[in-house]
Order: sequence, then structure tokens, then C-alpha cells
Amino acid sequence: MTSHCNNQRLKFDKPQNITNLLKMKLNIPDYQRPYKWKIKNIEELLNDISIAIEDAGKYSETFKYRVGTIILHENDDGIFDIVDGQQRIISLLLISLYLVPDFSAPILEKQFTNKETQTNIHTNYIFIKEWFSFKRDEDKKKFIRAFDEILEVVLVSVEKVSEAFQLFDSQNTRGKALDPHDLLKAYHLREMKEYPYEMQHAVTKWEGKDTFLIRELFDIYLFPIWNWSRGIKSRPFTAKEIDTYKGVPESLPYTYAHRARKAMPCFQITETFISGNDFFEMVEHYLHLLTDIKTEILKNKYFSEIKAIICRNKEVSSIKEMDSIKYGSAGFTYARNLFYCALLCYYDKFHNFDVMAVKKIFTWAFMLRVDMDTLGFDSINKYAIGNNDNFRYTNSIAMFSKISVARLHNEISSLQIKVKREPNTTNNEMRDDIHRKLKFMNGLLED
Repeated sequence: MTSHCNNQRLKFDKPQNITNLLKMKLNIPDYQRPYKWKIKNIEELLNDISIAIEDAGKYSETFKYRVGTIILHENDDGIFDIVDGQQRIISLLLISLYLVPDFSAPILEKQFTNKETQTNIHTNYIFIKEWFSFKRDEDKKKFIRAFDEILEVVLVSVEKVSEAFQLFDSQNTRGKALDPHDLLKAYHLREMKEYPYEMQHAVTKWEGKDTFLIRELFDIYLFPIWNWSRGIKSRPFTAKEIDTYKGVPESLPYTYAHRARKAMPCFQITETFISGNDFFEMVEHYLHLLTDIKTEILKNKYFSEIKAIICRNKEVSSIKEMDSIKYGSAGFTYARNLFYCALLCYYDKFHNFDVMAVKKIFTWAFMLRVDMDTLGFDSINKYAIGNNDNFRYTNSIAMFSKISVARLHNEISSLQIKVKREPNTTNNEMRDDIHRKLKFMNGLLED
């Protein structure tokens, strides 16, 4: 592979260093979307490069850090249109321009007319200057060397633009994207690179778990509880949200990081943890806790009324059977999951199943099912944070915030949860039945 890019005779199935990449005759075609990377993306890139430089110093002079794959289409005039990778290329170019003021490359002749692109380029370049202002000259030189010797990309070039888009489509659309929990697995394993035995042990334990249950743990329970406890609406747990569970690096000198280190291995859903092995321990811990609370509902005689409502009076003998009960509407499932979330949040903090507290939490969750003709996740979101617009709900209690700030568990068991509604009927047999059972459970009806 030639190291000079002027003749453009490159073997694109092999890695290429960043300096050579940027000096190619690259072009960003008009069909490309705007440059959308923000300061957060730039900071992550700079931090990743810093880690790569540090790793190269630890391991070997031949250490390489792969930044990604770039897909190009070669025009008849020898110019390469960027089909995939322009966000990363522009960002790397901005870093190069700061580190090497006289840096020259054909792509610098490109005129950006899109306002969003112009704004992000300007904002990100200012941030890069600020970020390096706290670095020594030697650190800057290491970055320059890294662009030549450590960082690399895989270049893929095709002759027809249709082939380029087909390749892009296969990588980004038809190809299965990694789930957020898979990305977290990779991140925390990297944090454990100095502990190979623990790393292997973590991988073995992780691979032995049902990935569906892990996905469900984050989607339905952990991430919503994290948000609702802070009084904010939740949203789908995607790759964009994984920062929430990156934890705290063991070496971070912050006070809250020291507090997290002292707290381990005691976890709290609403608090951070130490990066690396503790992430895998945390996942296992909350899978067990979720099993604990469902087992309690299944087997504790004091919760037989709750079990009857959740199981629709069907006899079940296992959690799997209880979870497989089919309901007539999605609203019932939403209410059940809201109850489990609140109970998990409560049990996580107080580690008891106080009968009054559990029944109050259940009544609070299922009164929403009684209140609503149709129950969707938007209503769950509002209800969970205590947002009662137009007084649609019988109870306006931010349950997750209440649990988060409570000092004693009886602050939850003593909550005033309303059960009575006017009018006393919903004109829906299932909701009326739930309402009657809730009133009976709370001593407002005789058997």
C-alpha cells in the first residue's frame, strides 16, 4: 500500500492512517446530510484518541486503533465522494487544522453552504481549541504522531455510486445494529483491559444470560426508573442513551467517583457505579432483584389480591406463567410494568416488602388503568413524574421521586392513595372489575 495519496492507487481493503485519509482527493457530495456532530461527539472522539495514545505507550509500538470504516465512490476524474463517514472525516479534519495550522488537503476547498453544518463546524472547532488549551505541547505532538502512526480507518471504494449506496445500506440498514446493552458490554470490557482474568469471567457470565431479559431490564425497568426518579419523562433506550450506564472510571478523582467506589458492591438504580466489572455485577444484581419482587407477588399470601389482578384470577405456579398472562389491552401491561418499576425502585432502596407500602404502590399504578379509557406510554410517562394535566388522574403523586427522597420506608406506606372515583363506573367491565378489587383491597368494600 502506497503511503502517498496523490496517485490515488490505494488498496482499499487495507487500513489507512488518518493523515493519508485526509490528504486524499475527497469530496462531500451535495446529497450528503449536514454535518451534525456536536461538542459531545467531539469530546468522545478526543477522549478515545487519548486512550489509544495511552494504550500504544503501554502495549507496543505497532499498536493500532481503528476509528471506523469509510465508504467512498471514485469519480471518473479521480475524486472520491464520501458516501459514509463524513461526520468523522470533518471532525478529524478540524482536529488536524488546529494541531497543524498549515495543514493542507483537497477537501479544504469544499464550500459548506448549509447553516447547520457551518454552525457545528464553528462550534466544534472552538471546543477543540479549548480542549487542547489545557494540554501540554508534548500532548499535542502525541496527537499529531497518532494521526500518522496509531489511528487508522478501513477504506472501501467502489466504481459505481449505486454500489456505494448498496454497501452503505447493507451496513447501516439491513445489517443488525448492536443493541445498547451490547455496546455497553464492549465499553465495560475495554475498561477491564488490565484485568484479563476478570474480563474473561465477565464475558462467560454475560454469555450465559438471556439477552432478551437483559434488553428488557434496561428498556422496561432500569432506564425508565432512572428518568422518572429525576422527575423527567423517559424515552426509548437506544445507543444514544448509553452514557447513563458507562459508570465512573476507577481512577476518576471526582468526589462522587470516590463515593461510588466506597459504595461498591452495593448498587442503587438511581446512582452511578464503577466502570468495568461492576457493570456486569450490576446487571446480574438487578436481574435477581426483579426475580425477587415477582416471586414475592407470586408466593406471598398477603399479596394474593395483587396476584389475582395481575394474573386475571388464573392459577399460575411460576414467574414465567405469570409473565405470559395475556391481557385484553396494552394498557393493562403498561400498568403492570409501572407497578413492577415502582416496586423495584422501592425494594432497591429499602429492601423490604412492607405489605402496606406494596399495596399502596400497586393501587397507585393500577388506578391509572381505571382512570384511562386507553392507556399508552405517554400517559405512563406523565403519571410517573406526577404530571396531572387537566386533573385526569385520581392520584397525582410523583411516586419515583417520593421513593428517591424518602428516608424511611413508612413514608411510602403512609402515602394517601385515592381509590374512590366519581362517577363510580367506567363503562368498561375490565376497568370496573379492577376498581372494585382495588377498593376491596384497601378496605373500602366488603367481600
